[in-house]
Amino acid sequence: PRRVIHVLVALCDNEHQGIVPVPAKIGNGDDPQNNLYWGARYGVKTFFAKSGYWKMLAQSSNPRPGILERCIFKLSSKEVYIVADAYRGMEIKQSIVDFLEYASGGASETINSDGLALNAGGGADLIAFVGHNGLMDFKLDAYPTSKDNRQRDAVILCCMSRNYFYEPLRSTGANPLLWTTGLMAPEAYVLNAAIDAWLINSISEDVRARAAEAYNTYQRCGAKAARNLFATGW
Repeated sequence: PRRVIHVLVALCDNEHQGIVPVPAKIGNGDDPQNNLYWGARYGVKTFFAKSGYWKMLAQSSNPRPGILERCIFKLSSKEVYIVADAYRGMEIKQSIVDFLEYASGGASETINSDGLALNAGGGADLIAFVGHNGLMDFKLDAYPTSKDNRQRDAVILCCMSRNYFYEPLRSTGANPLLWTTGLMAPEAYVLNAAIDAWLINSISEDVRARAAEAYNTYQRCGAKAARNLFATGW
């Protein structure tokens, strides 16, 4: 069966996010091509485009307000697709609102690519957020509630996501497949490892283990520290 992963990336933004500043070139939230979380070496677009087993089917600019670029990838060996959206850095609140809405099953969207109709947004099977934990900077007025009985999986790659996203995600009815307990670099190798494990229907602990292994490979923080950084389930 066809499976769709919808990834929402809040571009790194020195000016509009409460982050420890990064070099100006990779911290411009209006410049996806050089952005730390999108166009840089371990950004979502670059990493998947160069992975060797994901193929970029399409890329488009400004698919809707707040989103500067959208890329669609297909796994070479299976009917698995990634829809990845790069949100302007100053639109981080909108990206988190959209992530939670999708996780609840809301805002389903059919995206046509290469003659295929992909069920994205709330119609996707796995929803992922990548970027700065904006909930450290602002509060949401309300949390979306589950729209149906379908089980969706969620991955939240930002600092201390379990702590800050616990109540909002609980409200959506989605399953926290992977989230974090401390400060981290939300780079694409973690997302890639989590997706790999999820696709072979691994138990959640396998997803956590694979993500931790990938994080330690790149960050060299130690296997135990990497494992403690990630969590799965409630």
